Amino acid sequence: MSADPVRDPFPDHRPNVGVVLFNAAGQVWIGKRYAQGGPYAWQFPQGGIDPGEDPAAAALRELYEETGVTEDLVEPLGGIADWLAYDFPPEVLSQRRRNRWKGQKQRWFAYRFLGADSCFDLKAVPPQEFEAFRWEALAAVPALVIPWKRPVYEAVAAQFAGHAPD
Repeated sequence: MSADPVRDPFPDHRPNVGVVLFNAAGQVWIGKRYAQGGPYAWQFPQGGIDPGEDPAAAALRELYEETGVTEDLVEPLGGIADWLAYDFPPEVLSQRRRNRWKGQKQRWFAYRFLGADSCFDLKAVPPQEFEAFRWEALAAVPALVIPWKRPVYEAVAAQFAGHAPD
């Protein structure tokens, strides 16, 4: 799982970023996907990398688009250099017939949030991605996401565990 641009281990996966936002207490921000029912509607901010866009810049852009949080309200904590990838399950692929991607490959970034909850604006950039948010223990998040994304979330939680309290 190398980020080596010469040899892409996931050429059929859409380039994407994910953001883990920690508060001062070491909890992480998770959002409830807009108008999505069921038990697995929670996830971290994530989204596509535009052609030619630096992944770190894409992470900050996606964070703003999905939460309204601007770059001046975060402090970088680190990132995962390797691509983490998941495949879309058959039911998702059937809904995306014209989409050429088999799944998503993601670069993940961690930030410390320096603001207050009132700084979040989930309607900052349409279309709205999340309808609600909460702060959660990092270790608890993988169980809250849709099962086919869970292995990536488990890897992210393991990689960023040093930013959360014991």
